[in-house]
Amino acid sequence: MQELVVNAKRMNDLLAAISTAASEQSNGVAQVGTAVSDLDRMTQQNVAQVEQTAAAAAALKDQAVSLAGEVAKFRMPAGQH
Repeated sequence: MQELVVNAKRMNDLLAAISTAASEQSNGVAQVGTAVSDLDRMTQQNVAQVEQTAAAAAALKDQAVSLAGEVAKFRMPAGQH
């Protein structure tokens, strides 16, 4: 009978340890999920910033081409630099 009580206590201890480990694992998985969500959000923000930067670069290129055309209209007389 004593052996049965000892084994039941050991089983109870093991089940408690399993429960604790499962809870810790669940918390870890939740943290990973949060981190993945954060990475996804940051990736989407980066994509938006890249698109904005590309649009700004295209606008600057157009402005530079236009400015070069305007500057080309001005000619200095020969011999004056």
